[in-house]
Amino acid sequence: MPRVDGGVGFEWRTQAEYYGYPLICLAFGKNGRGGMRVAKGWLAVGQFAVGMITFAQVGVGIIFGFGQVILGLTAVSQVAITLLFGIGQLATGYIAVGQLAFGYYVLCQVGLGWHVINPGRQDAAAVAFFLRLLEKSGGKEIFRWLKK
Repeated sequence: MPRVDGGVGFEWRTQAEYYGYPLICLAFGKNGRGGMRVAKGWLAVGQFAVGMITFAQVGVGIIFGFGQVILGLTAVSQVAITLLFGIGQLATGYIAVGQLAFGYYVLCQVGLGWHVINPGRQDAAAVAFFLRLLEKSGGKEIFRWLKK
């Protein structure tokens, strides 16, 4: 149901809710007080968004987020600040893949981690881990050069 509050932009949410949050919420622009609209829902989409699954410029995706700056368990984003799995230009997480990455298993150009693959270092445990990960996901051929 669209919200009308005199602001610029758009906000829409489903009438169906679960634990008080709409199943889907879309929000863009500014509200009537001049503040940014924030999408809050199980699936949240907007410039700023918070949800279990989030697509946003800046957001919190509890389970997954996609956008420019995302905080959550897993994310694909320019800046992915995660606990489990992050892919981005800057990425953190147990598994981190990025230009600049920090984590336990790290695939990067520059980064810090317990097991790291970068242009200057190919940790054997990291190579084995990423090869297993790729094999299970069907993408083993992408990084065939890791077997050197």
